[in-house]
Amino acid sequence: MSMRNRTSALTALTVAALVSGTILMAPAAGAAPKAAAPTFLSASQLPPHATSSWTAGPVTDGFPEELGVCVSTEGVPSYDYRHRQFRTDLDTSAVQLTVVTGTAAQAKALAKHYDDLIRTCADRIEESSPDVEAEGRDYGKLPVEEGARVRGLHTETSWGATDIALLSVGRDGRTVTVVEWGQMGDFGDAPVAAFKKTTNTAVNKLH
Repeated sequence: MSMRNRTSALTALTVAALVSGTILMAPAAGAAPKAAAPTFLSASQLPPHATSSWTAGPVTDGFPEELGVCVSTEGVPSYDYRHRQFRTDLDTSAVQLTVVTGTAAQAKALAKHYDDLIRTCADRIEESSPDVEAEGRDYGKLPVEEGARVRGLHTETSWGATDIALLSVGRDGRTVTVVEWGQMGDFGDAPVAAFKKTTNTAVNKLH
């Protein structure tokens, strides 16, 4: 999950998925009509880092490759995807995706689809990468707007690289957001309470 040069399990898996061409392509049909752009998290709204401040990148069109380990656009209409990346000076990074769909019903289905992908991500990682052990955890639902859910994912490679990620999916009307935080470490290093607060803020800021 690190955005530095240190090799990690999730980084390697993302690169492999990019090479195979399965992450960034979405079907051309079914694009949603343009709507008011959702508002994104700011750097100060990420879980605090003990020794480094967060830096926020620009809001960018398209689907972020960082989510490609667990979430992709495969089989999903080409909605209005936008994202923002965040980083610290050390090995912690984050990304937020927003997706504007055509209707609230489409957004509800998309949010469930993304949550299902995250829920089953650990099993899919182990099936596709025999050298990686993965474990997912469910940290529960959040009562914000139309709802959100927070999950955790830990991966460890046979050569000792270990990474922890927190991921959430939330919805406000016909807009869905996915937030991912990650760094080297295990479940004991995950700031779950702070990430839940970040997720609440992300969903509340959509519109």
